[in-house]
Amino acid sequence: MHANILHNSDLIPNHQHTASVGQVGFLNGWGVFSTIRVLDGVLFAWERHWARMSRDAAYMKVPMPPSGDALRADLERLVEANAAENATLRVAVVRNKGGLFQAPHLERDYDVVAYTVDLHDWGVSARLGVHENGRFAANPMSGLKLTSWSQNLTMLEMAQARGFDEVVLLNERGEVSECTSANLFAVRGARVVTPPLSSGCLPGVTRQVLLEEIAVEGVTLAEETLRLEDLYSASEVFLTSSTRELLPVASIEGRAVGCQDAVRSRLHEAFRACMRRYADAVLAGRALML
Repeated sequence: MHANILHNSDLIPNHQHTASVGQVGFLNGWGVFSTIRVLDGVLFAWERHWARMSRDAAYMKVPMPPSGDALRADLERLVEANAAENATLRVAVVRNKGGLFQAPHLERDYDVVAYTVDLHDWGVSARLGVHENGRFAANPMSGLKLTSWSQNLTMLEMAQARGFDEVVLLNERGEVSECTSANLFAVRGARVVTPPLSSGCLPGVTRQVLLEEIAVEGVTLAEETLRLEDLYSASEVFLTSSTRELLPVASIEGRAVGCQDAVRSRLHEAFRACMRRYADAVLAGRALML
């Protein structure tokens, strides 16, 4: 974690205390968050992150800052203070009030906390395990990105203890849903498919960008129900997330999966070009304001 964090609109040293046990969101995971790629000082796809956080917060009754633009400006100040022009940023909005254990005299309904870290080296590919019933697709809260993240962290640690990098989470129907912090894609010839949201997966921002904005000649992207055998028979499998971008999968439960990489690499090139266009547009807009 870098030297400064954002606490509401204040930049403070990361060792300074910012929470109390009476803020119910911190102890109960009653909040929403997003992890954002910072490219040349620009928060990539900020509008998508804000929209998802706002949607999830509305369902969970987590109060949100009134302005996404104002929050983005605060996050950009954090990036500048930490000299984190190319980094990963995490922002959380945590509910303060509610339940039996609310502290007295709380003035704020919510707190915003954000910090930056260096980009992580994920290696050239990922080895996946499998966790049955890791997602319950019928739960109306499936697909929400909440600060109550301990189940994901536990399943990830269990997989890492077995020698894997990540883990495929199956839902109650035995369908592929996602990983603990990434979406999954499988390549079948020139057709690229990812589990639908009805599988219980999160609507990842990288996933959304690929499905809605990326066009590669001869390649079709779509949502489709997947099972483990579909991953094993695919010509390529890859993960997507804001921190990994598009990362190839080398094996699942020790079994090698499709070693071709032609489609993923073309999609990754197009995705990075999309990131570059977005950053350039934001930077050009800043220049016009000067």
